[in-house]
Amino acid sequence: MNAQNALAETINGLFKAEVIHRRGPWRNFEAVEYATLEWVDWFNNHRLLEPIGNIPPAEAEANFYAALKNEERAA
Repeated sequence: MNAQNALAETINGLFKAEVIHRRGPWRNFEAVEYATLEWVDWFNNHRLLEPIGNIPPAEAEANFYAALKNEERAA
């Protein structure tokens, strides 16, 4: 459980540093909400990760499930 908390705290820290503190002060809740949606989209769909081949996490996940389907068909 501690490793999960550490991961969540790391992501929260990145979010605060990259969005909340850098782009504030905020006019209203909706502005924060929209910025959060933009950041989550970037984090999941556009951020390149070296350990998985310099591809976005969403692409790595899609590749993983495609490989599973191919294995099931081959079996």
